[in-house]
Amino acid sequence: MDYRPVQLDDALENDLRQLVRLSIAEDLDIAVDWTTVAMIAPERRGACQIVPRCTGIAAGIALAPWIVDEFDADLEVEVLIDEGAPLVPGEPIVRLSGSARDLLTSERVLLNILSRLCGVATLTGRYVEAIGEHTARLYDTRKTTPGWRRLEKYAVRCGGGHNHRTGLYDGFLIKDNHLALGRSENDPSSKLTAGEAATRAVAMRGASVNQLVAPPMVEIEVDTLEQFEQVATTGIDIVLLDNFSLEDLRRAVARRDELGVTLDLEASGNVTIDTIGNVAATGVDRISSGALTHQATWLDLGMDWLDGEIRPLVAVIHFLFVPRPCRQLTRTLRLHRRSPPIHLNRCPSWAAGTGMTLSNRAWIRHRFWHPW
Repeated sequence: MDYRPVQLDDALENDLRQLVRLSIAEDLDIAVDWTTVAMIAPERRGACQIVPRCTGIAAGIALAPWIVDEFDADLEVEVLIDEGAPLVPGEPIVRLSGSARDLLTSERVLLNILSRLCGVATLTGRYVEAIGEHTARLYDTRKTTPGWRRLEKYAVRCGGGHNHRTGLYDGFLIKDNHLALGRSENDPSSKLTAGEAATRAVAMRGASVNQLVAPPMVEIEVDTLEQFEQVATTGIDIVLLDNFSLEDLRRAVARRDELGVTLDLEASGNVTIDTIGNVAATGVDRISSGALTHQATWLDLGMDWLDGEIRPLVAVIHFLFVPRPCRQLTRTLRLHRRSPPIHLNRCPSWAAGTGMTLSNRAWIRHRFWHPW
């Protein structure tokens, strides 16, 4: 049994779209990309490729179409590499073509998100490699960037790691502060012991509380071998051995095997890429490290422009044979399926003479109709 992993699903898409909306608000507020409006003609078409400048591991590449869709950008997106694949400097990973204005306005948001996720996956891959031939599995933590949790955990999986609980709702994880603030049922003046806390959580596993079902996973953090002895036979799923020495980790593994209990042991605390191999060699089943997310640096990705104008055949046929109002309505309905009813001509009067593309106007409508 393990915590539920982050998947490429509706929950991840929803988090990504919220992040893109916030990014659009940061970049455009209630205005437009004035530089692009001034320099680039509305009908100008173009194409570019997102290219890594260094080696790494791909993550978030499959999200590019969702990002472009949330921008309401008049762009075709071609994903050129699988998630988790190695990145080769100079080899493109995403190709985009369409409105030159939309390419320029969405460039930074696309690069920001993909660079961050590729950076997390790349660092995770280095940690996995440092574990070597040992059987320990690498896990992330909740030490993630606010608003980015599912995205960063998704990137950890792309890098070869595993997901610890996504949130507080996802499982029981009893920590030292719970013991410090909790009180024993037998003696309310006494602190909660590790053994009593574990027993209490196991008893609540799967129970119905206020029409909610308690999660099945129970884990407890212990600081000493004495605490480990208290909880090893309580029926919990995982014991987190916090800041144990290598010798104490070996003793805990040996004691677990001696007791013959089904119990995963997780090492955590000050795990670095230099120490993780020795930690894995102790025989623990799991190693968790917040460094996978809070120490990851962005991977250097760039957008290289392609010469000439690329007009996909479908786009050319659509442009030639579909009346302009129908094309606009089609794009609006397709890309704003979650938005309230809108009118094509509803935009601020001051924007009427700027020559903005439909997508520019859609951002403004999106800003007015969606009070984040």
